[in-house]
Parts: sequence; structure tokens; C-alpha cells
Amino acid sequence: MIEQPVRSPARPERRLVRLLGPAFVAAVAYVDPGNIAANVSAGAGHQYLLVWVLVAANAVAVVVQYLSAKLGLVTGRSLPELLGDRLPRAGRLAYWAQAELVAAATDVAEVIGGAIALHILFGIPLPLGGLIVGVVSMGILAVQSRRGQQPFEFVVMGLLAVIAAGFVAGLFVSGLDWGRAAAGLVPRFEGAPTVLLAAGMLGATVMPHAVYLHSSLARDRHGFDPDPARTRRLLRATRWDVTIALVVAGSVNIALLLLAAANLYGVPGVDTIEGAQAAISHVLGPAIGAVFAVAILASGLASTSVGCYAGAAIMSGLLRARVPLLARRGVTLVPALVLLCFDINLTWALVLSQVLLSVGIPFAIVPLAWLTSRRQLMGAFANTLALRITSGAATIAIVALNLVLLYLTFS
Repeated sequence: MIEQPVRSPARPERRLVRLLGPAFVAAVAYVDPGNIAANVSAGAGHQYLLVWVLVAANAVAVVVQYLSAKLGLVTGRSLPELLGDRLPRAGRLAYWAQAELVAAATDVAEVIGGAIALHILFGIPLPLGGLIVGVVSMGILAVQSRRGQQPFEFVVMGLLAVIAAGFVAGLFVSGLDWGRAAAGLVPRFEGAPTVLLAAGMLGATVMPHAVYLHSSLARDRHGFDPDPARTRRLLRATRWDVTIALVVAGSVNIALLLLAAANLYGVPGVDTIEGAQAAISHVLGPAIGAVFAVAILASGLASTSVGCYAGAAIMSGLLRARVPLLARRGVTLVPALVLLCFDINLTWALVLSQVLLSVGIPFAIVPLAWLTSRRQLMGAFANTLALRITSGAATIAIVALNLVLLYLTFS
């Protein structure tokens, strides 16, 4: 009797659908309440003028998130861990401080957005709404702590689907001027306020904490294996993961701007999320307004959970200290609750938080572009010449925009 060879089971990385997920978690950061504020403000105030900013920012985000995932897969180390290995103690502390400030600004925006949505839907007072958002996000994080990363990804992807449906629904019943929308693809500004908004939109699209986190997500999901053949397969799947996830996120952002440009331009009182939602309900009907509010709530819940996860990865990598996710969630909730207790323009707080994120972007993408181009670290997977040029050009453009932003802000 001839012994038949034992057939090994198909390796899971051969099935593309099983590899999707990490980029969708990172992509949730690109559709948080800060995006809503920045994109609605841009569309309502300047109509289609800044469409090009979102298109360009999303293209940059695809490159940046792929580089972050590649760094984790090839080296088995996250971006914060690699930076922590190369910086002296004082440098690690300073780098952690700015990254933590960026993550805190993100969390404030996300909790505020969720609280506003609960107030719109159920009339819940803002401080109580912020507390509810914090408690629910603890439940989402508990899924990751107890069940692992993949169930957490499924929860986040479900919330992302709600966000996409809620923000895109209005486009089907609104009258867009597609000719003017196409003209908005031509890069231009109209004064300092549009530069400030563009920086906020950039900060809301290319999220520093998502850049830090994605290297951890990809590494933790797929593990580290020095086998070049397996790494190539994983990188091929990662390109699909990043592209699909960020096309979804980018489409949502553009839909928000187009919705505001077509329906809210010249309408008084739309400089707040509540005002924008009320105007959408008045113009497009209460059903669309309710769906819009539900999408805001889903956005706040998903993005604040991912932001807290990112903050833990940043602290672990740079300070080599681990704080339980739920304990961290409780501490980082406090600043948002304090702001919600005071009578301030919360929408502008959201926009300004995105500007702060924009200032933090270079600290994430400059070392990312440098590390992924080093052959001593990446070996055969170091960035190609085309990728080095692309990432370098994107880095220079972002730094230049931030310098202009700082000048306009202080002058």
C-alpha cells in the first residue's frame, strides 16, 4: 500500500478576506466627529472649494497607513517601539508627551461628538452623554481585552458600516452641482480661513494616532515571521486592506463636504453639529436627519475606542509601560467631560482639535518614511525609489502646510 502524502491545510493568509480588518480599525480614526465638524464647516462655508484637500489627504493616508502596516509586518516592531529603541530617555519622554497630547485631543473630539449625537437623538444633557459614550466605549474595549483583536475588528467594522450609511444617505436625496464639485478638485485657497480649515481637514484625514497604531495592529493580527515569501503575501493583502478601508473612509468624508455644500451653504446656524443636523433635517427631511445623528453617535463610539487603543500602544512603545485599556479609558475621559460641562462652541473645539492633530502629523510620518526606507532595518522590503519620492513629497507638503498654519494662527 502506497502511503498518500499528507496535505497541509491551506494557510489562512492565502484567503484575502480573512486578512482584512486591521486597516478598517485604523480607518475609523478618519471618520471621527472631528471630521464631521471640519468637513461640514468647509462645505457650508466655502461650498466645493476644498474638495481637493480631501482627495489629496486621502491619497496621502493610503500611502502612510500602508507604510505603517509594512513596518510592523517586516520588523515585528511597532513604530512607537522602534522610536523608543532609538531615543534617549529624555527624548522618549518628550516624544511620548506630544503623541499623548495628540491622542488626548482626538479623544476629546470623539467623546464630544458622541455626546452631541445623544443630545440630538434623546435630549440627554451633554455631560451625561459624554459619560455614556465613555462607558459604552469601555464595553467595546472589553471585547478586545477578553476576546482578542479579530472580534474587536468585527465590532469596529460594523460601526464603520453604520457611519458610511448614515453620512452617504443624504446624497441620494440632495441636489449636487457635479460641475462645481469637479471644479473643486483644482487646488486653491481663498484667504487665511480656508487654510485653517484645510489644515483641520488634513489633521482629520491623516491621523497621527492611527499611524502609530496601524503598525501594532498589523503585527499583532498576523504575527512576525521572517519568511520572505509569507511577508510578501501579507503585504499584498495589506495593500488591499488599506486601499478598501480608506476608499470607504475617504468617500464618507467627501460625501460630508458635498452634502454640506449642496444643502447648508448660506443657511444660518450651521457652524455647530447640532445646527448642521437641524438644517439637514429641515432641508432633507427628519428621517435623513435622524440617520445623520445615528452616524455621528456610531462615529464617536468607534473612534474613541480606537483612539484609546492607540494611546495604549504609544505609551507601551515609547515608555515601555502598560496601563490596562479600561483604566486608561477612565482617565482620558476626564478632559472631555470637563469641556462638556462648560458653555463653549463645541464644534469649533472639534475643528481646533483637528488643527492640533495636523501639527502632530509630521512627528509620526517623518520617522515612518525614514525607517521604512532603511535597508538595514527593512532588508529587501525597504521602500522603492518611487515610494521614497511619494512619501517624501507628502511629508514636505504636510510640514509646509503646518508652518503656514502656525504663522496664520499666531499672526
